Amino acid sequence: MNVLSSSTGMGMMGTIIWIVVLLVFVFVFMLRPQKKEQARRNEMMSKMAVGDTVLTSSGFYGTLIDINEDTVIVEFGNNKNCRIPMQRSAIAQIEKAEDAVEE
Repeated sequence: MNVLSSSTGMGMMGTIIWIVVLLVFVFVFMLRPQKKEQARRNEMMSKMAVGDTVLTSSGFYGTLIDINEDTVIVEFGNNKNCRIPMQRSAIAQIEKAEDAVEE
C-alpha cells in the first residue's frame, strides 16, 4: 500500500513540472514578444507629430495635420479638402517629416 501512494505522488509531481514548463513556454514565446511590440507601438505613438507621413491600418498614406488625445486628422493626397478624422490606433506606421525630406 505504501509503494502505491509514493508512486502516485511522483506522478503528480511530474504533472506539476510539465505544467510549469508549459507556462514558461507560453510566456517566453507568446506574451513576451507581444509586450515588446506594444512597447514599440507606444513609443511610436508618443513621437508622432504634425507633418509626419503615416500609413493607416487600411493601407492609405496621408499626412498628419492635427493630433488630439484619442483622434488624429489625416490629410490624403494633394486635395486639401480630403481630411479625415480617425482614431490614433488606426495608425500602423509613421515616417517623420524630416526623414522624408532627406530622401
